[in-house]
Amino acid sequence: MASSSGTSSGSFGSEDQSLLVIDQRKQKRMLSNRESARRSRMRKQKHLDGLTAQVAQLRKENNQILTSLNITTQHYLNIESENSILRAQMEELSHRLQSLNEIIHYLNANNMSFESTTTDHHHHYHLQDFQTTPADNFMNPWNSVYLNQPIMASADMFQY
Repeated sequence: MASSSGTSSGSFGSEDQSLLVIDQRKQKRMLSNRESARRSRMRKQKHLDGLTAQVAQLRKENNQILTSLNITTQHYLNIESENSILRAQMEELSHRLQSLNEIIHYLNANNMSFESTTTDHHHHYHLQDFQTTPADNFMNPWNSVYLNQPIMASADMFQY
Protein backbone atom coordinates (compact mmCIF):
# COMPACT_ATOMS: atom_id res chain seq x y z
CA MET A 1 0.00 0.00 0.00
CA ALA A 2 2.85 2.24 0.67
CA SER A 3 3.86 1.94 -2.89
CA SER A 4 0.38 2.81 -4.10
CA SER A 5 0.16 5.81 -1.80
CA GLY A 6 3.62 6.88 -2.91
CA THR A 7 2.58 6.59 -6.50
CA SER A 8 -0.62 8.39 -5.93
CA SER A 9 1.16 11.20 -4.04
CA GLY A 10 3.62 11.38 -6.91
CA SER A 11 0.85 11.61 -9.47
CA PHE A 12 -0.97 14.13 -7.30
CA GLY A 13 2.15 16.27 -7.29
CA SER A 14 2.31 16.26 -11.06
CA GLU A 15 -1.42 17.07 -11.21
CA ASP A 16 -0.81 19.95 -8.83
CA GLN A 17 1.96 21.14 -11.02
CA SER A 18 -0.10 20.90 -14.21
CA LEU A 19 -3.00 22.69 -12.43
CA LEU A 20 -0.54 25.34 -11.36
CA VAL A 21 0.70 25.72 -14.96
CA ILE A 22 -2.89 25.90 -16.24
CA ASP A 23 -3.74 28.47 -13.55
CA GLN A 24 -0.69 30.53 -14.50
CA ARG A 25 -1.69 30.38 -18.17
CA LYS A 26 -5.23 31.46 -17.23
CA GLN A 27 -3.91 34.39 -15.22
CA LYS A 28 -1.50 35.35 -18.01
CA ARG A 29 -4.34 35.19 -20.56
CA MET A 30 -6.62 37.25 -18.26
CA LEU A 31 -3.90 39.90 -17.88
CA SER A 32 -3.32 39.87 -21.62
CA ASN A 33 -7.08 40.22 -22.25
CA ARG A 34 -7.32 43.07 -19.74
CA GLU A 35 -4.41 44.86 -21.43
CA SER A 36 -5.94 44.29 -24.85
CA ALA A 37 -9.32 45.62 -23.63
CA ARG A 38 -7.56 48.66 -22.11
CA ARG A 39 -5.77 49.35 -25.42
CA SER A 40 -9.07 48.90 -27.29
CA ARG A 41 -10.80 51.38 -24.95
CA MET A 42 -7.93 53.82 -25.46
CA ARG A 43 -8.18 53.47 -29.27
CA LYS A 44 -11.96 54.00 -29.10
CA GLN A 45 -11.50 57.07 -26.88
CA LYS A 46 -8.83 58.47 -29.22
CA HIS A 47 -11.14 57.87 -32.20
CA LEU A 48 -14.04 59.51 -30.33
CA ASP A 49 -11.83 62.51 -29.45
CA GLY A 50 -10.84 62.81 -33.13
CA LEU A 51 -14.45 62.68 -34.25
CA THR A 52 -15.43 65.28 -31.63
CA ALA A 53 -12.65 67.59 -32.83
CA GLN A 54 -13.73 67.03 -36.44
CA VAL A 55 -17.35 67.90 -35.56
CA ALA A 56 -16.16 71.13 -33.88
CA GLN A 57 -14.03 72.04 -36.92
CA LEU A 58 -16.87 71.28 -39.38
CA ARG A 59 -19.30 73.38 -37.30
CA LYS A 60 -16.81 76.25 -37.33
CA GLU A 61 -16.38 75.97 -41.12
CA ASN A 62 -20.16 75.73 -41.56
CA ASN A 63 -20.66 78.94 -39.55
CA GLN A 64 -18.00 80.70 -41.63
CA ILE A 65 -19.68 79.54 -44.85
CA LEU A 66 -23.10 80.69 -43.60
CA THR A 67 -21.67 84.09 -42.65
CA SER A 68 -20.04 84.40 -46.07
CA LEU A 69 -23.29 83.33 -47.76
CA ASN A 70 -25.28 85.93 -45.80
CA ILE A 71 -22.81 88.68 -46.74
CA THR A 72 -22.84 87.60 -50.40
CA THR A 73 -26.65 87.49 -50.42
CA GLN A 74 -26.80 91.01 -48.96
CA HIS A 75 -24.36 92.26 -51.62
CA TYR A 76 -26.46 90.57 -54.31
CA LEU A 77 -29.67 92.20 -53.04
CA ASN A 78 -27.98 95.61 -52.88
CA ILE A 79 -26.68 95.27 -56.44
CA GLU A 80 -30.05 93.97 -57.66
CA SER A 81 -31.76 96.99 -56.08
CA GLU A 82 -29.22 99.35 -57.63
CA ASN A 83 -29.72 97.67 -61.03
CA SER A 84 -33.49 98.13 -60.74
CA ILE A 85 -32.99 101.83 -60.03
CA LEU A 86 -30.60 102.18 -62.96
CA ARG A 87 -33.03 100.38 -65.28
CA ALA A 88 -35.85 102.72 -64.24
CA GLN A 89 -33.62 105.76 -64.69
CA MET A 90 -32.52 104.50 -68.10
CA GLU A 91 -36.15 104.03 -69.14
CA GLU A 92 -37.06 107.51 -67.92
CA LEU A 93 -34.07 109.05 -69.73
CA SER A 94 -35.01 107.13 -72.90
CA HIS A 95 -38.52 108.63 -72.73
CA ARG A 96 -37.04 112.09 -72.25
CA LEU A 97 -34.71 111.58 -75.20
CA GLN A 98 -37.61 110.42 -77.33
CA SER A 99 -39.60 113.53 -76.34
CA LEU A 100 -36.65 115.78 -77.10
CA ASN A 101 -36.20 114.12 -80.48
CA GLU A 102 -39.90 114.68 -81.21
CA ILE A 103 -39.55 118.37 -80.29
CA ILE A 104 -36.48 118.70 -82.54
CA HIS A 105 -38.35 116.95 -85.33
CA TYR A 106 -41.32 119.30 -84.83
CA LEU A 107 -39.06 122.37 -84.83
CA ASN A 108 -37.21 121.18 -87.91
CA ALA A 109 -40.52 120.53 -89.69
CA ASN A 110 -41.72 124.05 -88.81
CA ASN A 111 -38.41 125.50 -90.03
CA MET A 112 -38.89 123.75 -93.38
CA SER A 113 -42.38 125.15 -93.77
CA PHE A 114 -41.03 128.59 -92.81
CA GLU A 115 -38.35 128.16 -95.47
CA SER A 116 -40.91 127.30 -98.12
CA THR A 117 -43.08 130.32 -97.24
CA THR A 118 -40.09 132.66 -97.22
CA THR A 119 -38.96 131.30 -100.58
CA ASP A 120 -42.28 132.44 -102.02
CA HIS A 121 -41.48 135.99 -100.88
CA HIS A 122 -38.07 135.84 -102.52
CA HIS A 123 -36.20 135.43 -99.27
CA HIS A 124 -33.58 132.77 -99.51
CA TYR A 125 -33.11 130.98 -96.22
CA HIS A 126 -31.57 127.59 -95.94
CA LEU A 127 -32.44 124.87 -93.50
CA GLN A 128 -29.01 125.13 -91.84
CA ASP A 129 -29.83 128.79 -90.99
CA PHE A 130 -32.56 127.48 -88.66
CA GLN A 131 -30.93 124.37 -87.34
CA THR A 132 -29.90 124.61 -83.74
CA THR A 133 -26.73 123.53 -82.04
CA PRO A 134 -26.75 121.50 -78.84
CA ALA A 135 -26.08 124.71 -76.92
CA ASP A 136 -29.16 126.32 -78.53
CA ASN A 137 -31.23 123.29 -77.62
CA PHE A 138 -30.10 123.66 -74.05
CA MET A 139 -31.31 127.28 -73.95
CA ASN A 140 -34.54 126.47 -75.78
CA PRO A 141 -37.40 126.71 -73.26
CA TRP A 142 -38.99 123.56 -74.71
CA ASN A 143 -35.86 121.58 -73.98
CA SER A 144 -35.09 123.08 -70.59
CA VAL A 145 -38.41 121.81 -69.28
CA TYR A 146 -37.13 118.31 -69.85
CA LEU A 147 -33.56 118.98 -68.78
CA ASN A 148 -34.55 120.41 -65.40
CA GLN A 149 -36.86 117.59 -64.38
CA PRO A 150 -35.45 115.29 -61.69
CA ILE A 151 -35.15 111.60 -62.41
CA MET A 152 -37.97 110.02 -60.46
CA ALA A 153 -36.51 106.54 -59.88
CA SER A 154 -35.11 106.02 -56.40
CA ALA A 155 -34.21 103.24 -54.01
CA ASP A 156 -37.50 103.75 -52.13
CA MET A 157 -39.41 102.44 -55.14
CA PHE A 158 -37.69 99.06 -54.99
CA GLN A 159 -37.69 98.09 -51.32
CA TYR A 160 -38.49 94.41 -50.84
